Amino acid sequence: MATPSSLDALVAALRCLPGVGPKSAQRMVYHLLQHDPRGAERLAKALETALRTLRHCDRCNNFTEAEVCDRCLSSKRDPSQLCVVEMPADLNIMEQTHAFQGLYYVLMGRLSPLDGIGPRELAFDRLLARASDGVVKEVILATNLTNEGEATAHYLSEMLHARGVKVSRIARGLPLGSELEYSDAASVAQAFIERRDY
Repeated sequence: MATPSSLDALVAALRCLPGVGPKSAQRMVYHLLQHDPRGAERLAKALETALRTLRHCDRCNNFTEAEVCDRCLSSKRDPSQLCVVEMPADLNIMEQTHAFQGLYYVLMGRLSPLDGIGPRELAFDRLLARASDGVVKEVILATNLTNEGEATAHYLSEMLHARGVKVSRIARGLPLGSELEYSDAASVAQAFIERRDY
């Protein structure tokens, strides 16, 4: 007997999540349908609402429901420092450290030529315009310490230096190959405090 196509479609849809293979997706689907149909409805509605209402902040490129997010509008943040991170999860871990009171720019990825992701796909021109606005005095590159993150930081530092912007890089207090999202807050805070010119 064939599996219902709507069941197959749901399993396939869950496989788009990072780290979710066919067996995990199947377990999730069976759990939601059998043991938590209300949870499945909440998940579906939350995804639908998020897709309809969320957009990128005009200033930091993070997700928000407004044109400019609350963090960018806050008078308590230092607008002279701009921290560049790869993903929203990286911004969240930086905020957990309480080591940075400036503003952010979220790239929503990193350079990866093999995957067809270059400066245009990451809208580097928006970041360069923001960093060259006359308010920003220092750009802190907090991309991940992976090969792609390092290549992204190097590329950005060259472009920013050419515009006369001071650039620093978070220190290597984190293991090479690690990602901020999976690092502990104390290590990230130490790496941030010990950042260096780049």
